[in-house]
Amino acid sequence: MNRRSLLSLALLLSLLSNIFAQQQPQPGADLTSPSAQDEDVVKITTNLVQVDAVVTDRSGKVVTDLAPSDFQIFEDGQPQPITNFSFVNTGADRPSAANNATATAANPERKRDAVRVPVPPARIRPEQVRRTIALVVDDLGLSFESMHFVREGLRKFVAEQVQEGDLVAIIRTGGGVGALQQFTTDKQLLNSAIEHINWDLRGRSGFSAFAAIENDPLANFAASRPMISGGSGSGTSSHGLQNAMSNQSDRDARNKANDFKEEVFAVGTLGAINYVIRGLKDLPGRKSVVLVSDSLAIFSPTGDTNDRVLEAMRRLTDLANRASVVIYTIDARGLPVNLFQAQDQPQGVVKLREGLKVSGLSAPATAKNMTQRSIELIRSQDGLNYLAAQTGGFFVNNNNYLNDGLRRVMDDQKGFYLIGYRPSDSTFDPRTGRKSFHNITVKVTRPGLQVRTRTGFFGISDEEAKPVRSTPAEQLMAAITSPFGSGDVDLRLTSLFFNDAQSGSFMRSLIYVDARGLTFTEQSDGKRKANMDVVAVAFGDDGTMVDQRIIPESVVVNAEQYRNILKSGLIFGINLPIRKPGAYQLRVAVRDSASERVGSASQFIEVPRLEQNRLTLSGIYLASNQQATSLIGREKDGLPPAMTSTGSDATLGELNPESGPAIRRFKAGTVIDYGFEVYNARLDKATGRPQLQTQVRLYKDTKQVYAGRLIPIMGEAADARRVVAIGHLQLGTNLAPGEYLLQVIVIDKLAKEKHQVTQQWIDFEIK
Repeated sequence: MNRRSLLSLALLLSLLSNIFAQQQPQPGADLTSPSAQDEDVVKITTNLVQVDAVVTDRSGKVVTDLAPSDFQIFEDGQPQPITNFSFVNTGADRPSAANNATATAANPERKRDAVRVPVPPARIRPEQVRRTIALVVDDLGLSFESMHFVREGLRKFVAEQVQEGDLVAIIRTGGGVGALQQFTTDKQLLNSAIEHINWDLRGRSGFSAFAAIENDPLANFAASRPMISGGSGSGTSSHGLQNAMSNQSDRDARNKANDFKEEVFAVGTLGAINYVIRGLKDLPGRKSVVLVSDSLAIFSPTGDTNDRVLEAMRRLTDLANRASVVIYTIDARGLPVNLFQAQDQPQGVVKLREGLKVSGLSAPATAKNMTQRSIELIRSQDGLNYLAAQTGGFFVNNNNYLNDGLRRVMDDQKGFYLIGYRPSDSTFDPRTGRKSFHNITVKVTRPGLQVRTRTGFFGISDEEAKPVRSTPAEQLMAAITSPFGSGDVDLRLTSLFFNDAQSGSFMRSLIYVDARGLTFTEQSDGKRKANMDVVAVAFGDDGTMVDQRIIPESVVVNAEQYRNILKSGLIFGINLPIRKPGAYQLRVAVRDSASERVGSASQFIEVPRLEQNRLTLSGIYLASNQQATSLIGREKDGLPPAMTSTGSDATLGELNPESGPAIRRFKAGTVIDYGFEVYNARLDKATGRPQLQTQVRLYKDTKQVYAGRLIPIMGEAADARRVVAIGHLQLGTNLAPGEYLLQVIVIDKLAKEKHQVTQQWIDFEIK
């Protein structure tokens, strides 16, 4: 799609400028922002080893009033003088400002609103993050039975416990590289992620949390026959021996296959958590991973240590400790019942020469199976116990309500102590080069208190532990597959859903690049040139790659243009067609070839099912009125863009990109234009026209500061069910600087009541 197609909506803004009346919002009050946390919680350097610790009383309540004299810290059993000490309060007791009831009380104007729609989430800044929680659903280790309860528990958690300042992601261990949904405060996105969690047939768990007990009648029959090698007699001795040996061989083969499958998927689960923690490492503060699974075993059924799994766990816990990540684990099976259940079949039928014979388990055999099931329960939990204990978290089991376990985890996030000491030279052993594991023990001297902390670390400094990515492909892949944005090159990504009657649904993405993060070299003709790679990948909700674009870019500018783009940046446009409806993630990475600096950004987009004929909105185009006009003029007159480049679908030359659709940064008092398309509007049988109304609302930090009137949409219809709507909004001159959300609500008066209302929103900034 060329630039003319991209700006068609902006052109309609110019042609239909009188469709809506101008509206003037009033200023609103700022919400108080929590203080930022220390960026590096856990520090492992040659000068300082610092760990975090949570202290609780007998009731499990976090204790916050301790002093350094109340603690003792040991490395490998040797006491260490405490040199650094502080308590970090996350402020987790504050109520959520996003609660609808609270928002209504704080905004009396909302009581008069007849339209009820969800409050759009505010974009959270790093300094506003109080808690970062990755909920890792181990679909590789969850049974079909447990999966139902996991989904229900997660829904309650999102509805009742996610608060303002919480960054949450819901991640599946069985997903591909795109399974890492971006961390968000948007409950709608979290609920969408929950809906896409399903039982994985490939995993290590079956339909039930415990394998059914089944009698093996052939093995019992063979074992009951005389097993005499050779000679004649009344028994089928050699045949019985062969049957017994054959059945034993089959059982051994099945056990080995099951052990291998369990090992492979256990390592797969740990690999997915490893992947999450590597992404979490770049975020500030103390982070949490909550693993929900049916099992994670360190030992095999025969009692042997699974060295591959144990080694993966050791490396994972060391990585988590360095990344300031606490791992909590929850057994999704709840309170298990080890007695006979409906799926157990202790009797079997075997066909003999003389007819059918029922073969059942004896009382001792039945008791043995019940005992074995109890042993298997304990074995299946040892890995979950280990991960939590090694990283300062805890293991939740024997609880049928997943939401209760998650509440315990959230309560544990209210605050923590930072305790540090100066390590001795032998900790990192520079003479021998050995990287030994060092045990850490923290004790509290005040009676009646319990302390949880990390159990140790390998003698490698944080600088040595950083991964080295040498090739451009490795650098771009690391940025694209990370669940978080990278800031070495500042990027802004704006992706909008649209639908075309001929070509179908697509994502139109605008990518802003801060040119100060690029390296420009002077050419022989006096111009300046920068080389970079732009990669855009769209992932489906199952983690599979839907589409990708790899675009080598060369930007060449003269002296004046160079000064302009250092101030205003570069903007690129990319179209990605979407064939199927669903939840998608678009991830973009940019690499500067000369400096090897990389930046990345991501956005979640829901592509609706238009074939369901329900009222739907496209994405929202938003720009200043002056900016839209200048863009249209340049396109209409065929003027060249502000810089030249090759390779991308479109390069936008904007006179002031700050107030354009890619950045959306306006001055108070600016007139902004917004536009969108309405799909599946009902048509009046008499007139053949829709009856649509719209309302706009402004939010600052989830608090509504303005609500416009309900007014009819008078836009032109491209076809019978596709309406283009345009509006103008003058921002109040007294609006405080900060981040805002523009919410557009559309009502179809001809549709059924259940599907009459829909909404869409977009963020912007007032400077």
